[in-house]
Amino acid sequence: MRGLTRAGKRASEMAFNAGGGTINWFPGHMAAASRAIRDRLKLADLVIEVRDARIPLSSANEDLQPVLAAKRRILALNKKDLANPNIMNMWVDHFQSCKQDCISLNAHSSNSINQLLGLVELKLREAILKEPTLLVMVVGVPNVGKSALINSIHRIANSRFPVNDKIKRATVGPLPGVTQDIAGYKIASQPSIYVLDTPGVLVPSIPDMETGLKLALTGAVKDSVVGEERIAKYLLSLLNIRKTPLHWGRLLHRREEFDGEPDDSCEKGSSGSLRRRRRFNNSDALYVQDLVIEVQRTLCSTAMEFTGNLDEDNELESLIDSQLVALRKVFRISHKPLDESHGPASKKLLTLFRSGKLGPFILDDLPDQH
Repeated sequence: MRGLTRAGKRASEMAFNAGGGTINWFPGHMAAASRAIRDRLKLADLVIEVRDARIPLSSANEDLQPVLAAKRRILALNKKDLANPNIMNMWVDHFQSCKQDCISLNAHSSNSINQLLGLVELKLREAILKEPTLLVMVVGVPNVGKSALINSIHRIANSRFPVNDKIKRATVGPLPGVTQDIAGYKIASQPSIYVLDTPGVLVPSIPDMETGLKLALTGAVKDSVVGEERIAKYLLSLLNIRKTPLHWGRLLHRREEFDGEPDDSCEKGSSGSLRRRRRFNNSDALYVQDLVIEVQRTLCSTAMEFTGNLDEDNELESLIDSQLVALRKVFRISHKPLDESHGPASKKLLTLFRSGKLGPFILDDLPDQH
C-alpha cells in the first residue's frame, strides 16, 4: 500500500496542476526497458533495489514488486543525507517489520557501501552451496543513484581484488540459442560474488498526480515533462501546508540570538544580511549558506504577512505566487514588464531543495500500522 500524505495529496490537487495540461510521464522506450528488465532479473541471485530515501514508496515500481519480492532482495534507501534522519530510521524499521531487508545509505560514502556489501554477503550465504559464482544486480527508477552506487562498489572491489578480471559468463538470452556476455565487479571470493556493472532501470509507477509530482520534485522525472514552475509551486504548497517556513523563522530567530546579531528575521523580510556578509565572504559555500538563509527568511516573512486562509486553495495559491515574486529579488532575477513567468526563480529554488540546502525532507508518509 502506498503511503499518502494529506499535505502531499492536497498540494497535488491544487488548481495550478489541473490547469497545467495532461502529463505524459514517460516516453515509450521506458516501457520497453521495463519489459527487458524481467529477462535480466533472471540472471541475478540477489537484487539491490535502490530507492530515494525522500520517497521510499513513491520511488518503487509497483508492477515489478511481485517479481522482486520473489528474489533475495535488499532495499537500499539512497540519499539518506537528504532525508530526515529520525523519520528515516522509522522507515527502515517499517520495511524490516514487513520481513524486508532494508538499509539507508549514501552512495558516495565508503562506510555505507561496506555495510551494504556486508549485508549482501550475509544474504547470499544460503546460496553458497548451490552456485560457485553468484551475481548481484542493482535496479531502481531513474535518478535514485544506481550508477553512483555501482561506481562506489567498483572502487571497493578494486581495493579488495586489485587484479579484478571482469566476469564473462555465457548466459541464456531472451531468444533460443542466443547467449550474451555479462560483466561485473568481484566483491568476494569463495564463493565468487560479482555485482553486474550495468544497473537495471525501472519505470516508476505513477498512479496519481501526487506520486508523479514527488518523483518530479526529487528528479526522477525530467523537469521538462512537468515544468519547473509547476514543480516549484508543488514544493511551496507542501512547505506552506506543513508550516515549514514558520519553523524556519523560529530557527533563524534562535540562531540570531545565539550569534548575538540584531533580530532582523522574518518580520522585516530583510535581504540586507546577504549583501552585508557577501562583502566579507569570498567563499562560495558561505555565499550559498547566506542565500539559503535569505530564501528561508523570505518564505517565512511572506507566510507571516499573509492574511488569507491557507485552508482555501485559491488563497494558498495567491501566497505561493507572492513568494515566487519575492524570491526573484533574493535570487537577483531582473523583472521584465509583462513577464509573469516564475521559471528562473523556480529553477533556483528547486536546485536548493534537491541539493538538501533547504534541509532534510521525507515526502512520503509511513503507511498506517495495522
